[in-house]
Amino acid sequence: MSSKKILLVMHQANSDPGRVGEALRTLGYELDMRVPAIGHPLPDNPREHHAVVVFGGPMSANDDHEPYIRAETDYVGKVLASNIPYFGICLGAQIMARSLGAAVTRHEAGMVEIGYYPVRPAAAGNSYFPDDLKLYQWHREGFELPEGCELLATGTLFPNQAYRYGENAFGIQFHPEVTEAMNRKWLRKAAYMLEEPGAQPAEEQLADRRRHDDAARRWLDAFLMKWIGPAV
Repeated sequence: MSSKKILLVMHQANSDPGRVGEALRTLGYELDMRVPAIGHPLPDNPREHHAVVVFGGPMSANDDHEPYIRAETDYVGKVLASNIPYFGICLGAQIMARSLGAAVTRHEAGMVEIGYYPVRPAAAGNSYFPDDLKLYQWHREGFELPEGCELLATGTLFPNQAYRYGENAFGIQFHPEVTEAMNRKWLRKAAYMLEEPGAQPAEEQLADRRRHDDAARRWLDAFLMKWIGPAV
């Protein structure tokens, strides 16, 4: 296992690890970025890496007809069984939930979270989340809390926002990796999603970004220090 190499699993050819990638490099880690959806293989042995981050994407964790989704779900199960630090963001959290036997479903009223929404600490999450935090979201589906996991943060439309499995595997529903450039790109390329019930208008999202982005950046830096800390 390389003590300084982290596997980043992304889902489109032009995917960007954003602030998560920037922060991990700042902590001294080498990034091994792979996109199974376009044919990149996953390691046979999860212990080739110090940690694994699985990012979001427009596909569903329920897309079992896609070989790469099946492969990612199996691989995440191996990572969790190997007790390697794991961080799942949006789709990555949903794949983790499915690998642990929990369901991933649409909101019962068809609502989505696209924009900035409150994320509040659950009873077990006070050391990870402040009381007042609004974070960026972009998702149609949410995850049930897997058996044996601790709920760390809650929301209104999608009550399960962050959870922990064991000591070092975490799943979050929101997107702390999104830079302003990524934010504007998503709003441009997926503008049709803003018609979904619950989605916030682009102007509101960008205004909220100016208000809440500094706090989101501080949350990410603090979380990564708790999760894995510096490479040296």
